[in-house]
This record gives sequence, structure tokens and C-alpha cells, in this order.
Amino acid sequence: MCVVISVQNVSKVYHLYQHPFHRVLGALAISRRQKAEFWALRNINLRVDKGEVFALLGPNGSGKSTLLQIISGILQPTSGRVHCSGRIAALLELGAGFNPEFSGRENVYLNGEILGLSRKELDQAFPRIEAFAEIGQFMDRPVKEYSSGMYVRLAFSTAIHVDPEVLIVDEALAVGDAIFASRCVQKFEELRRKKVTVFLVSHDLGLIKRLADRAAFMLDGRIVMQGAPKDAVNQYVGFVLDRERASQERISGLPEEALAAKSSFRHGDGASRVIDVQILNSAGEVCRAFRPGESIILRIRAAFQKPVSNPVVGILIRNRIGMDIFGTNTRLERAELGDFEPGEEIEVEFELDCLLSRQEYTLTVAVQYWNGLSQDWLDDVLEFRVEDTKDVAGVLNLNTRVRHHRVVAATNHERSHAH
Repeated sequence: MCVVISVQNVSKVYHLYQHPFHRVLGALAISRRQKAEFWALRNINLRVDKGEVFALLGPNGSGKSTLLQIISGILQPTSGRVHCSGRIAALLELGAGFNPEFSGRENVYLNGEILGLSRKELDQAFPRIEAFAEIGQFMDRPVKEYSSGMYVRLAFSTAIHVDPEVLIVDEALAVGDAIFASRCVQKFEELRRKKVTVFLVSHDLGLIKRLADRAAFMLDGRIVMQGAPKDAVNQYVGFVLDRERASQERISGLPEEALAAKSSFRHGDGASRVIDVQILNSAGEVCRAFRPGESIILRIRAAFQKPVSNPVVGILIRNRIGMDIFGTNTRLERAELGDFEPGEEIEVEFELDCLLSRQEYTLTVAVQYWNGLSQDWLDDVLEFRVEDTKDVAGVLNLNTRVRHHRVVAATNHERSHAH
């Protein structure tokens, strides 16, 4: 497999000065005492192969945007090196890349020429760019008059229609509306079929699980883990939930690295512990294969380690690429479970009608507090499949019934007689 992006031991440090004058002294090497160092990136190593969709996720301030700017050539690393082959189209933070005084049309041509396209190539691509962006008469208005949604539609449309070999996108799609976002997802999938390499940063975890081939979780300028998108998302979600619990308990002095290290596919404060999970058929037998229309029984058993008032037990079904398909819990189903003391146990059953299409699924279970904080959360603890002789699009099989009859067109004589 051809490596398109190679990041080798890349670090980026910023010098923080107490006063602007100290910056001048530092530049002249007169004094080094008045500055502190902030490491935005530390020893980053990764590679992205041709045609791969690679995603970065992590909390704000973890270094994602800095890394993308270095890969794009906007920033230089303090140490290490980056190799990127092929024509790069980068859609970074809103406002980058377009001249606000130029019209949308002028910015499209300017960006295309910067990427090395000829005027003839841009003339051929422009109608497609204009149609995808759908900004109408504003195409010939200055960009400074655009709304954020109009801006990002034009920027994204330009980036994907200049035939890039590498597309770098940094959260810019977050300002688009639902229709535009759906269109962008379809375009990403088209680019993947064309073997365009995509480097994506997003807080949309569902989008990452749907589009990415691999993903990395970043924290404090370091890559905590790389792997399958669902694994990276699970670890990131675990970290966020643990950090929220730490904040609730006012133990903010605990370093985030320590929280991330213990965030895994199982997380929670341990007030209760899931001790058994079963997937059963309507006869109460352990089952891993179901047909549409059958009942699926999900049985969760938990033991309490601490006193808990009215816990919430929940389930989440995901498909094979990690997208959330369906989730519910006892609070949403209006089932109050009562109070529990240490040593007591509870068993909860969820019975579902199987309306899923033919594919494989995983089950995530959790015991939580009423406010949503986790006591014990187990990601993808069991798997099952739905078997069917019928193919349908999507993830649901809604038991469609089709009715039809032939419509006989009236003759000219019958139509004139009716008048």
C-alpha cells in the first residue's frame, strides 16, 4: 500500500512570554528567562495510506488542528518531519483560504490556480462547484457578505471539485445544515470510492464511525491510541464520561492523562457492576441469530457496590461499523427501579421487536445514575446477527406491504363524453 501522509516524530512548541518586550529580547537571544513553553504536539507518529479515510478525534486543545496545519504546510514543526505526496486540498478553520474582498467566483479561481489547475480546468470544474455550493447570486458578491453556512458550502465545494489526491477537513462542516451535511457525507463516500485520501477532524462521532477506515484519539498533544474507528470513539467517549465524573466529584487535580489511561471499553465510578449480559429469543434461550419480526430479549444483571437510589439501566445497539442504531433505558421507558444497598442485585429485561435489516450488530449496556453519569458502562459486550432472505437498504426492515393495480387510461372518446 502506498503511503500518502507520513508524520515522523513531529513536535510543535510555542514560547509564551510575560510581556511583548520579552519576545524581542528572546528573538535577540539576550534573555531566555521570561518565557514559558507550551507543547502543542509531542512526538506524533502516524501514516495514512492511499485511498484511506483517517480521522482524528479528541477534546478541544488536544492538538488536532495544529497537526492538520502542519500536514497542510501552513505551520512548520519544531522538530520531526512530514511527508505528503499528491495534490492537497485543505478545508481548515472557517475563514482560512478565501480573500474576503474577492467574490466567490474569484476565490474559486484563485484557490484552484494555487493548487496548480489551469484556467481551462477551472472553467470545466466551475459549473459543478457552483451547483454543489448552491449560493445562487451570491457567487459574484464579496465573500465578506456571506453567512458562515454559505462560506463553508463554497469552500467545501471548491475543495472537492479540484480533483485533490489528498483532502484535509478540519471540523468545517459543523456549520452546515442537515441537507448539506448529508450531501457532504455522500461526497465523502464517492471520494473514497475514487481512492482519494481523506484526513478528517470532527466531533461528530457517528460521522467518524461511518466514514473512517482508521482513527486516532489525541489528548494534550499526544496520540493516545490508533485503531478501528469504533475503538477510538469508545475510548474517547469513556474519557469524556470519566472526566465529567471527575468534575462532578471535584477531583480536577487528577491529570487528564491518568483519566485517559483508565478510560477503556468499560468505564464508570463502580457504584454498581454489570455481572451478566444475555441475548435471548422468545423461548428464553440464549440466541445470537434472529429473523425480522422475532422478539429479542436483552437481559442485564448488575450488583451494587454502594447505596444507589433509582438507578438507570440502558442498552445501545450498534451496527458492524459502530453506528448507533437504537438505544433506550429504564428512565426513558418510565420504569423506576427503586433503591439498592451494597450487595443487592437487579435483573432487567428489554424485549424488542426485531425490525433490523440483515447484518451484524453489537450490544452495549450500562448502569447509570438518573442524571446520566455512569456507574458501569460496557461497550460492545456481545454481538448478534439478523438473518433474512430479503435485502433492504439501510439498517431497518419495516415490514413493507405493497399494493398495486393497473390504471387503464381513458380513451379520447371517453374523455370527450365526460365533458
